[in-house]
Amino acid sequence: MSDDFELDTDDLKRRMEGAMANLRTEFASLRTGRASASMLEPVMVDAYGAMTPINQVGTVNVPEPRMVTVNVWDKGLVGKVEKAIRESGLGINPQLNGTIIMLPIPELNEERRRELGKVAGQYAEHARVSIRNVRRDGMDQIKKAKADGMSEDDQKFWETEVQDLTDEMIKTVDAALETKQAEIMQV
Repeated sequence: MSDDFELDTDDLKRRMEGAMANLRTEFASLRTGRASASMLEPVMVDAYGAMTPINQVGTVNVPEPRMVTVNVWDKGLVGKVEKAIRESGLGINPQLNGTIIMLPIPELNEERRRELGKVAGQYAEHARVSIRNVRRDGMDQIKKAKADGMSEDDQKFWETEVQDLTDEMIKTVDAALETKQAEIMQV
């Protein structure tokens, strides 16, 4: 009856890769002592009565390895952008130069590097949990098909497929975490 059961492993893989993409975005926002335009992505500015991403109120540039600049398009928003950066928790002190806000990136001390390493670990754990949740969804689909008459051999085959996919994605998360922690600890 249920011999034609086909688990959509492409969908499971796509969802797991979505968790990886989210992890990469979170890692990009972690400051490693080098300037990066992506470190300002989480910063939202109260512009025109709505919370707006900083890259929609000005141009974000990296002119030097230890400097990020934000060229605010509307002079009236310069103060709000500066305030948003100050209150973002990035640990950067903005300096005004007309409509350009300069953000010198200070060297990270050892304690701050360790904290960032722990934050990276938390991000990776969230990604692992997301991947395991996708795995659980796949296993639930297999259990449902088993109840509908799938053979035990087919059940084992699909469970192995899902588990292999999960293991592969968890290894990718672990490798990304290791790389990011090495980058953070690099002086």
